Amino acid sequence: MTAAVAFAGMRRVSPVVFKAGCPECRGRFELAASALRLAIGATSRTTFYSFTCPECGTAVRKPAGERVVELLTGGGVRTLRLHSTV
Repeated sequence: MTAAVAFAGMRRVSPVVFKAGCPECRGRFELAASALRLAIGATSRTTFYSFTCPECGTAVRKPAGERVVELLTGGGVRTLRLHSTV
């Protein structure tokens, strides 16, 4: 089987981008999955996503509920699972 036959009929997939905002400079922008990090903790207080604002350079950290976690993981955002020491 040739590569042309194997990939026949496949569509080109566009990269996933996420809309975000900076609370510091109020900038609104789109970020690629590679620009975001997701940390999943044992509680809602320890589950968050973070990124660096491309406009002002501020490190931004925002809470991530269940739906946000689902969207970010589905979009290829790198995830860190935080473990309890108890």
